[in-house]
Amino acid sequence: MNLNENFQKLPGSYLFSEVAHRLAAYQAEHPEAKMIKLGIGDVTRPLVPAVIDAMHAAVEEMAHAETFKGYGPEQGYEFLRAAIAEHDFAQRGVDIQADEIFISDGAKSDCGNIVDLFSADNRVAVCDPVYTVYLDSNVMSGRAGEYDPQTGKWSNIYYMPTTSENGFVPALPTEPVDLIYICSPGNPTGTVLTREQLKVWVDYANSTGAIILFDAAYERFVVEENVPHTIFEVEGAKTCAIEFRSFSKTAGFTGARCGCTVIPKALVRDGVSLHAMWNRRQTTKFNGASYIIQKGAAAIYTPEGERQIMENIAYYQRNAKVIRDGLQNCGIQVYGAVNSPYIWAKIPEGMGGSWDFFDKLLKEANVVTTPGAGFGPSGEGYIRLTAFGDAEATKEAVARIERLLKN
Repeated sequence: MNLNENFQKLPGSYLFSEVAHRLAAYQAEHPEAKMIKLGIGDVTRPLVPAVIDAMHAAVEEMAHAETFKGYGPEQGYEFLRAAIAEHDFAQRGVDIQADEIFISDGAKSDCGNIVDLFSADNRVAVCDPVYTVYLDSNVMSGRAGEYDPQTGKWSNIYYMPTTSENGFVPALPTEPVDLIYICSPGNPTGTVLTREQLKVWVDYANSTGAIILFDAAYERFVVEENVPHTIFEVEGAKTCAIEFRSFSKTAGFTGARCGCTVIPKALVRDGVSLHAMWNRRQTTKFNGASYIIQKGAAAIYTPEGERQIMENIAYYQRNAKVIRDGLQNCGIQVYGAVNSPYIWAKIPEGMGGSWDFFDKLLKEANVVTTPGAGFGPSGEGYIRLTAFGDAEATKEAVARIERLLKN
C-alpha cells in the first residue's frame, strides 16, 4: 500500500493549528492570563433571531412524518438556491440561475474540493500573501511541486505578490497559468479589487483559457461603490470564473456550516461543462447540507433576517474601525478594515519578524493575532487582526497594544 506522498510535503502544521499550539502552551504556563483573541476569523455574535426561528421551525418539521426530510438534493434545496439567485445576483443586475448554484457545508470545503475537477499538471497562481487553504489543497493534490524552505515557496506555484508596493493589486502572470485564485475582499490583507481591476483579470482568463477561482466570502462587508460583491458583476466572468460564497461571515454560520459555489453553465473548457463536472462530483461525494441549516440560511433573505444580519456586520465593522484607529494611533501602517473584517498591520521597526511580533503581543499584551508570514513570503513583516471579537474585548485588546508599544 502506498500513501499520498503529497501530504508528507506539507511543511509543519496548518497555520491556525500552530497559532493554537502557541496559545495553549502560553496559557498552560500562565493560567491567570486573560487572553483576547483577534487571530482566527471566527465570529462571536449569535445567530440572529430570524435564523433561529427558521431552524426551530425546521426541527419541528423533522419531528412529524408528514414534514420529515430525509436525503435532500445534493445540489441544495430549491428554496435556498432561488433565494440566493434572486437576492445576491438578480438584485445586482446579474443573471445567475438557481441551478447554477450548489449549496455546501461551507466555502472552505468547496475551495479545497474544487481541485478535483482539474488535472494535476495544471499550473496554479495564487496571490502572496494567500489564504492557506488555496495553496495547501493543491499541495495535497500534487500540483505544487517541491517546497523550498529558504524561499517559503513551492516550485510549481506561480506567486503573485499582493503588497503595499503594488497597491495590493497583483500583476498579470508573465508565465502561462491555468488556475487563478482571487479573493476580494481579500484574506488576509482585507484589501479589495475594483470592478475595473477585476475586468483585467476576466479579460486575461478569457484570452488564455485560464479559470479564476473567486472567493467572495466577505462580500457583505463591502461598502464602497466600485467594489463588486460578485465577480459576475464583471462582463465576461461567466465564461471564465467559479465563485465561492459563504454564510459564515455573512450570517455567523461558522459553527452551523453553509456556503455555496456558483458555476455558470457557460463555463466550458475543451468542450466539457465544468457545471456538469461539479454536479457529478457532488452527487458522488456529497449528500447535501442539512435541511435545518439551509432553512436557517434562507431566513437571511427575508426583510427581518436581512436587517438583523446587517446589524451584526455593522457591529464587526465598528470593531474594525476601533482596531484600525488604535493601531494608526501607535504609528502603525494599517491596510484593510474598510470593506473587510480584517486588518493587515505592518510590524513596527525593531520588533522582529511576524512570528516574533506575534509572540510579543501574545506574551506581553495577552492578545492573539495571526503572523503574516503564515500566509506566504510576502506576508512577512505583517500581522493580521480580525474584527470578529466582542466589542469591549476588542477595545481592551487595542488599549493593551497601545500601552505596550508606547512604553
